[in-house]
Amino acid sequence: MTAVVPPQQSNCHEHASRPFFAADVGGTHVRVGLIQTGDGDRPAIDVLSYRKYRCADYPGLDAILSDFASHNPTVADCVIATAGYALADGSVISANLPWPLSSRKIREDLGFKSVYLVNDFEAVAHAAAHIDDNQVLQLTGPSQTPAGPTLVIGPGTGLGAALWIPAGTHSMVLPTEAGQASLAATTELEMAVLQQMLRTRPHVSIEHALSGPGLLNLYNALCAVRDITPIHITPDAVSAAACDGSDPHAVEALHLFCGILGSTIGDMALLYGVQGGIYLAGGILPKISQFLLNSTFVERFLNKGPMRKALQSIPVKLVEHGQLGVIGAASWYLEKSAKQAHAA
Repeated sequence: MTAVVPPQQSNCHEHASRPFFAADVGGTHVRVGLIQTGDGDRPAIDVLSYRKYRCADYPGLDAILSDFASHNPTVADCVIATAGYALADGSVISANLPWPLSSRKIREDLGFKSVYLVNDFEAVAHAAAHIDDNQVLQLTGPSQTPAGPTLVIGPGTGLGAALWIPAGTHSMVLPTEAGQASLAATTELEMAVLQQMLRTRPHVSIEHALSGPGLLNLYNALCAVRDITPIHITPDAVSAAACDGSDPHAVEALHLFCGILGSTIGDMALLYGVQGGIYLAGGILPKISQFLLNSTFVERFLNKGPMRKALQSIPVKLVEHGQLGVIGAASWYLEKSAKQAHAA
């Protein structure tokens, strides 16, 4: 998803060097940063100001950006990373946002010269070049990250995934809707859980299992398979009970989640020809990092028959950088501006 509300005529290099807003819009939280950069093909991204907002506390993104603007200098440009599909009129179709989003309305209401929309995980993929080793937890593979296509994927309110492809001094990103692909089961228990989930919907997507709501779906379906009454009503309650070991069925549900995650990411690595590593992002995984390390995640990731050796050469890292989406949106905007400047 890439859409632009056309700005007034201005210099692209000037756009890239003056401060601008970058926002990462999720189904639960919105993160906004005031960004300043230097000059050059790959200028450093400096987050001068940063705030995190709960979507439920505001009637729309315009209200959040208005509040952020009230605490920061006036800027002309804003780039918004969000899940969904952007239409030509600047509106976004998304199953996970709590309110309508229109870049054109935001530009008109808040007085920006330009408002850009980019897919949320396309933006996160652009942040791959800015991730330091001290910001990640190594899960498997070599410590050194080889050059090549890099997968960025993360379960949050939904499941996002994008492929970052280096291309000289710039890069290309392939955004995907991988979360909407059909969920595949590998073990007998997963097959029973999938059959249970199919009783309530005609299509079970990957994000119906690999997301916050997906973890709750797995837990409820598992309880139905085990013929017990669920006692948890939120994903956080399930993950908390699993991590502290207080509920064996929550533990089993989170093990299902981690196993399916490993298997799915292994599939994606083969489908997309990943060579440069895999970064796991999203709001859920940092909270369950130790559980993930002790789960079947790595074994399920590698369990691809003769392709096991190929997958062993791919580093898999958990990203713990809370501002990743904002930095990615800013990086996408800077690369777009640089390409426009070079083409002019």
